[in-house]
Amino acid sequence: MADSSFDIVSKIDRQEVDNALNQTVKEIGHRFDFKGTGASIAWSGQDNIEIKANSEERASAALDVFKEKVVKRGLSLKVLDAGEPKLSGKEYRMLVSLKEGIDQEHAKKISKLIRDEGPKGIKAQIQGEELRVSSKKKDDLQEVISLLKGKDLDIALQFVNYR
Repeated sequence: MADSSFDIVSKIDRQEVDNALNQTVKEIGHRFDFKGTGASIAWSGQDNIEIKANSEERASAALDVFKEKVVKRGLSLKVLDAGEPKLSGKEYRMLVSLKEGIDQEHAKKISKLIRDEGPKGIKAQIQGEELRVSSKKKDDLQEVISLLKGKDLDIALQFVNYR
């Protein structure tokens, strides 16, 4: 019988991020505490979001609103990498980058975790920005998924192509 397998990936649903961003824009435009602060949030390139405001606190508050919307859309906050608000002219700017894909360092760490703490007979192979986990028993794969969900890793993981 062939081995059962699944892939561990770290992907971002861009449509959901865009929806969260649009909801944040609406809320910032309507909320009283943002009136007259020049607070705005918008895409800055493909993988970055830029927050602008006239004070450091307002920029951080806009980020908190965005994070709240991201969580409500069912995304993990681990996909966001927020920088510190920096003064640029008369306004503060904060760059929030989106983290996608599993880098080599994290892939090795996850692979080692599966080898050390997972059931015997599990194979984990690094394939670019994803990991393929395979085993003869499907129950072992379920155990690996629950093991990884229980660990606090720095990246958001999804488990796909389960067969």
